[in-house]
Amino acid sequence: MSGTPAYELAPNIWRIPVATSDGINAFVVKAADGQVTLIDGGITQGWKRLEAGFSHLGLDVSDVTSIVVTHAHNDHVGNVERVRKASGSPVSAHVDDATFLEAGQCPPIDPSRRFRSLLERFGRYDKITVSHTFSDGALLDVAGGLRVLHTPGHTPGHTSYFHEPTGVLITGDVIHYWRSQIRIGIKVFCHDIALNEQSAQRLSQISCDTVAFTHGPHISENAQGRLHEFLAKRA
Repeated sequence: MSGTPAYELAPNIWRIPVATSDGINAFVVKAADGQVTLIDGGITQGWKRLEAGFSHLGLDVSDVTSIVVTHAHNDHVGNVERVRKASGSPVSAHVDDATFLEAGQCPPIDPSRRFRSLLERFGRYDKITVSHTFSDGALLDVAGGLRVLHTPGHTPGHTSYFHEPTGVLITGDVIHYWRSQIRIGIKVFCHDIALNEQSAQRLSQISCDTVAFTHGPHISENAQGRLHEFLAKRA
């Protein structure tokens, strides 16, 4: 295992790479009262990286007090049920993805994609017990306020999050960062490609200081400017 186990995005909010080269990320938010929220959990093969990230922060996965997820894909929720059992913490998700999480199955892929049946066959993961659901605009009680931004298309209930106290925007898979460029969400895995494109534009409404992706390194220098420039070109 190489690289930094966890990156601080702002005070008390970190990105944990759970795959090599920042390929997949989970996030940890710690509140002043010691409450620890995990956002996503990564692929099952990334469990040791997840543990290493927590250890780097002086924490253990058993310290988690709540879990929220961006969407019901196995590369992001593969470890969620394992963390839930280890910590006894409740899992929250957008209402439109909750059924898929509880079934341990990725949502259907856009009918325009070739080989979608083959891809869907490999979209399983441990069934997740979902304790709470939310809808667009909800303000989750996470370290001063985690705003829910429903950005469907990648999955029906795909959610981006804005941590209002620190200005950190967690995009989920609606967009990603690869080879020093912001890019639209990976089409081959989208539930509705056109809707994902529309949802990306919603991020232009956010005034942020840091943009953090579930795929790729984060951006902290001129983050809002770079995000808005990318979205303007696709509008």
